[in-house]
Amino acid sequence: MPRPLGELEDAVMTRVWQWNRPVTVREVLEDLQQERSIAYTTVMTVMDNLHQKGWVRREAEGRAYRYTAVSTRAAYSAALMNEAWSTSDNPAAALVAFFGMMSAEQREALRDAVRMVQRDEPGPAPERAPERGAERAPEPEAEPDAEAGREAEPEADAGSGGGGTGR
Repeated sequence: MPRPLGELEDAVMTRVWQWNRPVTVREVLEDLQQERSIAYTTVMTVMDNLHQKGWVRREAEGRAYRYTAVSTRAAYSAALMNEAWSTSDNPAAALVAFFGMMSAEQREALRDAVRMVQRDEPGPAPERAPERGAERAPEPEAEPDAEAGREAEPEADAGSGGGGTGR
């Protein structure tokens, strides 16, 4: 499980994830300098640390390196959430509290994610409700008097185990 990124590590990784391409220290530096005063060597050290920690891979290009993210921001966030959840002494209560903090939009995103995971799970497909209008209405029950005077009708599918009417 990854430990949370530090503030500057996160600022660097945010750019690497957003740009989604190999980046140089110079490119990250120039973008960071729009927000703060920072030295080239500081950014270079942070990116080297991120490489040592396994967050980015790097390839030499001349005398510099190009850095690429090893995983996505979503995977990082998921790992942090999983770690926080798994360290709880009451995971169910932690989830309930977490869900309670969510906005309506976040809860809808969670519902969508659960549907996607359930759809992709191996094994028997989850039971689905019948399509609207596809469900057959129950047949009305016969009155006891009318039933008594009638002869039994032979079943159409006696050997199939279906017990249906052939519809």
